[in-house]
Amino acid sequence: MTRITVTVDGVTYQEEVEPRLLLVHLLRDRLGKTGTPIGCDTGNCGACTVMMDGVSVKSCSVLAVQADGEDVLTIEGLSAGGPWHPMQQAFHEEHALQCGYCTPGMIMAAIDLLKDDPDPSEDAIREGLEGNLCRCTGYCNIVRAVRRGAQSMSAQEVTAS
Repeated sequence: MTRITVTVDGVTYQEEVEPRLLLVHLLRDRLGKTGTPIGCDTGNCGACTVMMDGVSVKSCSVLAVQADGEDVLTIEGLSAGGPWHPMQQAFHEEHALQCGYCTPGMIMAAIDLLKDDPDPSEDAIREGLEGNLCRCTGYCNIVRAVRRGAQSMSAQEVTAS
């Protein structure tokens, strides 16, 4: 067993983990962060995407020991009991989900995409989210939601300045 310290959604945890434990299992099974779904367990679908030190990662492809000393943000940590994050609100308003299984990963990946391109084109959004699969929506509403979320996030930044 290896002792790790990881901050998840602003709370620091010290855990004893087996070196082979995946981050997604630490989040869900040990820390109760069930908003991060297990999709494919192979890194192909992106449903389990979280932010690790501000970069989106597929938590089924990261060992828990690799998160030692890192800051992890899950879908639950985006709003932290307050109002929804603008991207969450945009997904709701644009009806960018059906079953909802891919939605946490899509939102986290979209937020990461906007760090490098705060006003992405439709093609840039599709390319930026290509590692996240949705089997229900056909992506049109997801692309619209990311555009709307980007606009809301930009407006928030302007207001905060």
